[in-house]
Amino acid sequence: MQRVLVMGCSGSGKTTFARALADKLGLPLVSLDALFWKPGWRESEPAEFSARVTEVADGPAWVIDGNYVSHGAGQLRRSRADSILWFDLPRLACLSGVIRRIAASHGQVRPEMAPGCPERVDLTFLRYVWTYRQQQRPKLLAYFDGLRADQRLVGFTARSQAVDFLTGLRASARA
Repeated sequence: MQRVLVMGCSGSGKTTFARALADKLGLPLVSLDALFWKPGWRESEPAEFSARVTEVADGPAWVIDGNYVSHGAGQLRRSRADSILWFDLPRLACLSGVIRRIAASHGQVRPEMAPGCPERVDLTFLRYVWTYRQQQRPKLLAYFDGLRADQRLVGFTARSQAVDFLTGLRASARA
């Protein structure tokens, strides 16, 4: 695995996993949220965001954390990835993950976020997480339909499966 996309609903554990995976593989970790957001939670212009993502995707190796499939060079990222690891967790698991994250880091800028974007309670974002399976999941499924036969898609429906995946990587690296 040299070019890996880690995707799924917010609060699913994908960022924690992506960080551990990047460390294990010795690859740079790229957060799409850090590329997309500007201080004060302002969105980047589409062309600017796409240019940033294209520069990253042109690199030889990476772990990219985030979705943004309909913009931000989504098709380019998919075409360059050799592996996609997808967090397809239940709604309540994701919502509880977001609530725990807000409680733990409210008012602080998390390492994977853009400067000037502190953690906050955002009802629009909570609604996004609540409706993710109905509104966003179908978009990801359509995105995955564009994968080639030589690309690997691994789905996790529980965080424990992601932990087992990382453990398996460690075991195979020692062998």
